[in-house]
Amino acid sequence: MNGVILDCDSLGPDSLDLSPLHNLPINWTLYPDCSDQQVAERITDADIVLTNKAMVSALAINQAPRLKLIALMATGTNQVDLEAARLQDVVVSNAIGYGTGSVVQHCWALILALTTKLESYHETAVGGRWQESRFFCSMDFPVRELSGKVMGIVGAGELGMGVAKIAEAFGMQVIFAGLPGRTHSSGIERVAFDTFLSRADVVSIHCPLTADTTGLIGDAQFALMKNTTIVINSARGGIVNETALKQALINGDIAGAATDVLTVEPPVEGNVLLDKSIPNLIVTPHCAWVAQEARQTLINQLADNIAGFLDGKPRNQVN
Repeated sequence: MNGVILDCDSLGPDSLDLSPLHNLPINWTLYPDCSDQQVAERITDADIVLTNKAMVSALAINQAPRLKLIALMATGTNQVDLEAARLQDVVVSNAIGYGTGSVVQHCWALILALTTKLESYHETAVGGRWQESRFFCSMDFPVRELSGKVMGIVGAGELGMGVAKIAEAFGMQVIFAGLPGRTHSSGIERVAFDTFLSRADVVSIHCPLTADTTGLIGDAQFALMKNTTIVINSARGGIVNETALKQALINGDIAGAATDVLTVEPPVEGNVLLDKSIPNLIVTPHCAWVAQEARQTLINQLADNIAGFLDGKPRNQVN
């Protein structure tokens, strides 16, 4: 059985243990990277394909007669044409929960940096401004306690629940968004989206990018928020309208924002948010998931997904 990993180097430059994959009865071909235009050719003779961000289109799927499984090296599924896979009886599985610890701590690093004005106070200390203070400390930038505030979470999966657990430790009230037009599972109380936006002091996004969530937060949604609200996006770039976010920060409609994701990654042609003049904005390069422990867990889970499929018991199937 032939297996192809389309963008192996996306797992990182350090040494991960790939033996869980190599121990499977599969003849692997590893590509360090793969453009979308190369996918069809590279998977023509493959039974199993692993991809992180290389796009597997309907055309590529239809030109791979042996293809049986596409195992995603990520939770998001937007890089595969799921309907085309279903029509060709190709199972698509994703990886879940592998980066929870890494992503949750990154989200909270962003939240804490914004609420404590960490970057501004660091610059005050090393830039000479503290030395000019009349008193022992600097209080040039407003700091707000999180205790007693409302944490609003979009998405109640493993990541959303992980962020919620830390919020409760800070003494915050946690609410979950009820998204327009969506049917949500029972067991978690949801707040109607407009009300959710108006109540939340922190909005943290942990939902997948789908047709329903593309552009979920734009001008109208920022207008509903308090001017003290901060917005954190570690999900997918297209969920938040980037132009609207920039304008909301410039206008002071919200107090701050941080995003680990952009609509196009890497932003080789620029992006409206890569602008140092935007106040109270932190942008990180899609690195929330990159703790080495998280990436090794991903490898192990991919091997389990493939082993389950080979045993006739697919795991984490999404189509």
